[in-house]
Amino acid sequence: MTFTLMPIIGARLSGSDSAIGIPPTMALLGRGISAYPVGWLMDRVGRRTGLSLGYLLASIGGILNVLSIARWQSFTGFCIGGLLMGMGRGVIEQTRFIAAEICPPDQQPQKIALMIFAGTIGAVGGPLLVSPTGQLAASFGWYDHIGVYLTAAVFTILAMILIFALLRPDPLAIGQSLAGNLNNRMSEERHLKQIFANGSVRLGVGAMVIGQLVMVLIMIITPLHMNHHAHSLEEISWVIMAHTLGMYGLASLTGRLVSRFGQVPMVIAGALVLAISAILTPISNQMPVLALALFLLGLGWNFCFISGSSLLSEAVAPLERGRALGVNEMMVSLAAGVGSLTTGPVFAGAGLVAVSGLGLAFSLVLLGGATWWTRRETLILSGQK
Repeated sequence: MTFTLMPIIGARLSGSDSAIGIPPTMALLGRGISAYPVGWLMDRVGRRTGLSLGYLLASIGGILNVLSIARWQSFTGFCIGGLLMGMGRGVIEQTRFIAAEICPPDQQPQKIALMIFAGTIGAVGGPLLVSPTGQLAASFGWYDHIGVYLTAAVFTILAMILIFALLRPDPLAIGQSLAGNLNNRMSEERHLKQIFANGSVRLGVGAMVIGQLVMVLIMIITPLHMNHHAHSLEEISWVIMAHTLGMYGLASLTGRLVSRFGQVPMVIAGALVLAISAILTPISNQMPVLALALFLLGLGWNFCFISGSSLLSEAVAPLERGRALGVNEMMVSLAAGVGSLTTGPVFAGAGLVAVSGLGLAFSLVLLGGATWWTRRETLILSGQK
């Protein structure tokens, strides 16, 4: 909801279209820098306190944005508000892992998928609230754009209250108990270097990082490419809707597929789907072809994100999960930032074919790494037998 208006408000407060990318970048930066320290805190004081802090940061950011727009007319204040909202999101993104850690390993992929599917409500419903919240703000004589940020602050405050009051017992305690009962987690906390020496951790993080990078590279530039070829806003909207459906709509099915076939085969499937999307995107400028390509792009991201999340969650112990997931969220945010900053210059210099070629190259790297991992594990198991 807030990201829909962020560039528009940024241009208005700064007085220049050249500054519209700064507030979203600040939000992305906030998402990256908060994930690890709050993850470290979660390992010390529990998930309830850490999540509550994330929602608190997001609500403060929303309130600061309201004041910056309505009272101060401050671009700097608006950027700081975006930074705080991004910091809150960096923490809130870890909810999928927290939902998974209270379940046995065979149920974790489905729980992660359920949390990602729940994001569909926000992804679709958020933009739909932009107009009514603006009308509500205008009815009180306020600038209409503050309605979005005021609503965001109210929602995040409500979420903070619900988490702090009702998330009991703490998922960390449940995860520790479950890990002890299953006797398949290490009891001693490891350093980050030791955690990321684990091949499953590296593959899980790599799947999420590369999936995010390829998705952002192609997704961001496709509407501009369509605009250059005289597509209507309605046609562009249909293509983005197809992409969103691929990202979120089939998450529940993906969770079942991961449970049925395993995480690594689904990483391979995700890399293949991303590669097909990268090949298909520049082939035709027709709307149905682009819609199919963007749907596959979202679906490949979905496969990589859910299977990678499951690999990572399963490979770390409860007392080290917050820090490991924090580093993962930081790297995913960095990948999104690199993708958003890279795709424009590449498109301007060499067109959509070059952007898709870059996405294809990263998809093939992931495909090769996951395939090598599968063969390595097969050889290890054969040697043990």
